[in-house]
Amino acid sequence: MPGGRLTQQERQRIAAGLADGLSYAEIARRLGRPTSTVSREVTRNGGPGDYRPRSAHRATAQRARRGAPADTPGHALTGGGPGDTAEDRIVELAVRSGMPRMMARVHVDLLLSEEGRRTAAELVRRLKVSPASVSVAVNSLVEYGYVRRERDPLRRRDIYVVDDEAWYHSVAISTRQTLDSARAAMEAAETLGPGSPVGQRLLKAGTFLERVVGDMQESADRWRTLLR
Repeated sequence: MPGGRLTQQERQRIAAGLADGLSYAEIARRLGRPTSTVSREVTRNGGPGDYRPRSAHRATAQRARRGAPADTPGHALTGGGPGDTAEDRIVELAVRSGMPRMMARVHVDLLLSEEGRRTAAELVRRLKVSPASVSVAVNSLVEYGYVRRERDPLRRRDIYVVDDEAWYHSVAISTRQTLDSARAAMEAAETLGPGSPVGQRLLKAGTFLERVVGDMQESADRWRTLLR
């Protein structure tokens, strides 16, 4: 049943799929389950490299008997089912908002780290993914302002950092990008003629976006002190 708990047979099929190099999405499709169910199952039971179906099944049964899993960090924060962690919950919320899953996993791992910083090698080791996957994710996070890159001159390696100011910079980058779209629409309206139906439509859209992002940037500037 898609809404029920995973059976031991399903967990064995997940392990077989991981061994064959299948993606979470493909494994989920073959099981008739949501992709998020498979990703959560693997993440909280050792990750892709250490997933053991029998151990995972026993751990789930123990958590169900206990009711509230004392050994699961962040469970009280999620309000989710047995085995859900704060990290799982935040990743799922980020994915629902449109962030790619790997990008979300890297971002959340940085957010929940004690110092808000990790090297690429640390991210690879913790998330049990390839260096290429981490590289793509952190580059996107840096581009959108969620993370900044620092250089360790002694070890000659990059360090990826999430600090309080990252939230301000991510809003600023988003508003600039939206403002560019608004101005492009207004320029197109001028070219096509503001009196034409298409010109009017583009002019209204551009003006609306320009006013909204202007308010967003003013609000971000006004409340930036809360992050300091």
